[in-house]
Amino acid sequence: MTVKMSTYELLHADDDVLVVIKPAGLLTIPDRFGNKESLVSALQKTYGKVFVVHRLDRETSGILVFARNEASHRHLSIQMEHHTADKFYLALVDGVVHHDEGEIDKPIGEHPGIPGKMMVTTSGKPSLTFYRVLERFKHFTLVECQIKTGRTHQIRVHLQSIGYPLAVDALYGRRAGFLLSEIKGKKYKSGKFTEDERPLMDRTSLHASRLRIQHPASGDILEFRSELPKDFAAVLHQLRKWGS
Repeated sequence: MTVKMSTYELLHADDDVLVVIKPAGLLTIPDRFGNKESLVSALQKTYGKVFVVHRLDRETSGILVFARNEASHRHLSIQMEHHTADKFYLALVDGVVHHDEGEIDKPIGEHPGIPGKMMVTTSGKPSLTFYRVLERFKHFTLVECQIKTGRTHQIRVHLQSIGYPLAVDALYGRRAGFLLSEIKGKKYKSGKFTEDERPLMDRTSLHASRLRIQHPASGDILEFRSELPKDFAAVLHQLRKWGS
């Protein structure tokens, strides 16, 4: 993936919580390889200490909530643990999903031979994902996923396990970038060699689009939404034009 570092978008801020949209390419927290540029470090520069409630993969864009004090962190973490917080994602997958909706209830654990990769395994932790089809194309499908557990790479692993990996996913899917020539076929004219074609999207085709939580202090139910970022929207635009 070509990392294009950009800043987060603030959706909500008060004394207890911060809700932001993380761009693709930005770590949620510093990683074990010494990369310290992260969403948490950016937030702390403005708001002081923040507490991580949940995370998104580096290549995944979308909504995250952070706590601003220990009491709020406990409250929000319990919501995540007890599945009372609702997290929805938009995923573009390979293939035409035939069922309009479904659930994937398969345990997920670490891959024994590939560090950083996860897999469905009987020795893994219980994992539950619900999905529903939003739009079908000739060779791809846009689905909305709701996760009731928060395992590493859960949506990516679960969708791959039923034969529909993310359309763009270098680790679990069939391609690392989405090329316009793939859907336009013979109608594609780049004017250059195909090796020089720049992908419309070169990160996981997954976006955290909606989040519903209970405010830890007021008890109010808050719902937040995030529009698709430009790269994801561009792929859908071309699919509607050429791949329907």
